[in-house]
Amino acid sequence: MAVLHHEHPAHEHTHGPACGHPEVPHGDHVDYAHDGHFHKEHSGHWDECEPGEHISHSGHAHDHGPGCGHPAVRHGDHLDYVHDRHRHAQHDGHWDDH
Repeated sequence: MAVLHHEHPAHEHTHGPACGHPEVPHGDHVDYAHDGHFHKEHSGHWDECEPGEHISHSGHAHDHGPGCGHPAVRHGDHLDYVHDRHRHAQHDGHWDDH
């Protein structure tokens, strides 16, 4: 999955375990959910951690929703569900990997 490198300029807040933003394991790093988007630390600054393309999660039989057991995190105009170190988002009748 390609992840674009978009630096989040002028980000004065330092994320960490006690910062108050949800920690979301994501592949080989941790994202922090903040104002509807995700930040990850990179070389002394914070990047937006967003997928670079539409990637369908094929064979995902589980439907996420309230009470499914996976944390829901606001992402723009929808909810992502944290599942197996990545985020799932509902899209056109299937689930996408974020």
